[in-house]
Parts: sequence; structure tokens; C-alpha cells
Amino acid sequence: MELHPEKTKIVYCKGEDRKEDYPVMKFDFLGYTFRPRLTRTRRGRFFESFTPAISNKAAKAIRQKVRSWSWQLRPGDTLEDLARECNPIILGWIHYYGRFNPSALFGILNHINRRLVRWATCKYKKLRGRQRKATKWLRQIAERQPTIFVYWKSRGQPT
Repeated sequence: MELHPEKTKIVYCKGEDRKEDYPVMKFDFLGYTFRPRLTRTRRGRFFESFTPAISNKAAKAIRQKVRSWSWQLRPGDTLEDLARECNPIILGWIHYYGRFNPSALFGILNHINRRLVRWATCKYKKLRGRQRKATKWLRQIAERQPTIFVYWKSRGQPT
């Protein structure tokens, strides 16, 4: 048996009681990156803790998956059609990657909203070439109907 040199290494788990700096202070495992992060206690005090959050590699794969849906090529679909198709997948990502550090998913959820804005600019003539207007339109939809997309309920309207 031979150990893989990149996958097998000793990692220093820096935390509140460990202040030293070492060359390797983070690692990826099962789509999470474990590294020192600022964490807040229930009383509001901040401290440094070795905690997981979605890895850059997993976030990149999710963004590529969202791009592969090619919503801008489907102007005949409604917003509800798109939501019906992708809500189970997005909910799975939120449940898996949002378990330990949900705020790390905000970039991905904003990416999904940007793709929806692009879809809207292709679908509606009045929004064609008007990103800000399309973003405002999507935000108004999210305020009126926050249950269309699963992440709109938990986070509020798109940004």
C-alpha cells in the first residue's frame, strides 16, 4: 500500500488555544474545507475555531452545474417551471453544505439569482439588456412569492 503525497499530510488545527502558524493549516474532505475561521458564541463573543464550510472545488462544481441548466436558452418556460425542476437539487445542496456554515453558500445562491436575471433578460423584451431592471424585477417577485425557490424562504429576496 502506498500513501498519496498530496492527500496524506499532517494538518495543524489552529484554534482558540493554539496560536502557532504552520505551513499546512487546512484540508478538504467530502466537499468541505476544514480551516480556522471566526466563530461566534451564543453570547455574541467571537473566537477562532477549526470548522468546516463548503470547499472552493465543490462550489465551483455547483456553479458549473447551474450553468449547465442553460436557462437563457429556455425563454418558453416560466419561473415556476425552472423552480420545479431545480428546487430539489438546490435543497439538497443547502442541506448538505449549509449544515455547518450556511453563510458560505451565499455566493452560490447569488450565482443562481444572477442566472435567473439572465434568463429574465432573454425571456422578456422589456428587460433585454437591462440587468438592473431585471434584478429589481426578480427581487419584487421574491417579495411577492417567497416560496417559489426554496432558498428565497430562508434568505429573503435575491440580491
